[in-house]
Amino acid sequence: MSHSDRQQELEQRVIRAAEDALARQRYVSAIDVLCGTGLLQSIHVDSWRKGRIDFLEQVIEGNLSKISSSMVMLRRWAQEKGLKPSETGYVRSSRSGTIPLQFSKSGDSEIEKSYRTHYVSPALLELKQQRLQEELSEAHRPVVFQILRDAQCSECGAEMERGSFLLMEAEQPLCLACASLGDLEFLAAGDPALTRRATRHSERAAVVVRFSRLRKRYERQGILVETAALAEAERECVEDAEERAAAHVREAARRREEDRALAANGEAHRVLFPGCPEPELNAIAEHTARRGSGRVGRTEAGGCTLEESLTAALIAAVRHKHTRYDELLARGMDRATARRQVAGKIQEILTSWRTPPRGHTI
Repeated sequence: MSHSDRQQELEQRVIRAAEDALARQRYVSAIDVLCGTGLLQSIHVDSWRKGRIDFLEQVIEGNLSKISSSMVMLRRWAQEKGLKPSETGYVRSSRSGTIPLQFSKSGDSEIEKSYRTHYVSPALLELKQQRLQEELSEAHRPVVFQILRDAQCSECGAEMERGSFLLMEAEQPLCLACASLGDLEFLAAGDPALTRRATRHSERAAVVVRFSRLRKRYERQGILVETAALAEAERECVEDAEERAAAHVREAARRREEDRALAANGEAHRVLFPGCPEPELNAIAEHTARRGSGRVGRTEAGGCTLEESLTAALIAAVRHKHTRYDELLARGMDRATARRQVAGKIQEILTSWRTPPRGHTI
């Protein structure tokens, strides 16, 4: 294969990965493309985010020329699509605070900026872009385990009874005091508004999970936040309780209308993904049309085509049914990282479903 043919093949892979990421989340990052083209493994991204890998280029499968070409192709494609470049900070948490993550071996500022730049759909509202920027720039919150058996802190030797909280650091258990989390207050899961606001007001927070012997997985129990942040969040929830209740009623009515409109286009799935098994396609169509299904594939941002909406609905269904996405969330991984972890698997399935079965006609 000539150099020109190899470049053309790489560009096709870059564009396919970028388009899938854009349909899935309305923005595209360098990590999305590198994972989507097979040059980077999601498990390595997670290790890098946790500080186990010094710089990301260390685990990218390809020489610097190939990586550089992929980034140039991404920028050119994003410009042609009219996407908005947005530089995003990548940091990780440590006991001493947040630490910037490094992409390149050299640490050159221009190279780092190229990796950090995300390309955002203009269909996203300004407020949503701001929230997206905050989410992506946020350091990974530590995961605290609610233990099922007695344990001992490796640092101070304190005994921790069943039901206590501990943090694992360098494969060693730490009590909350030694982990510098002892002053935080536990907020049980169950009230999304209270959890969201308490997390926003708290400079320090941690996710609490517990292993379910029945389901054989870690399940989220709540969060640890600062006491003052929790008090402020509770005050805000009391103040606008009636307003939020009325908004929920309006939102439910709007969703029902969108459900009916989306259900009417169920046949379009068969045109876009002729290789998807019929039972699978029917189940997805039923879910996306079901009331309260989570607004999968809706055009809430405006300016979204029908094809993009239906593709987003299918991606969401595949993510939950055919990948470890839900398990990763239960372990405390944030949504952005969990989605990158499973992006390769989703792309593989969608690619096979886009191909009509032998003898199929449209």
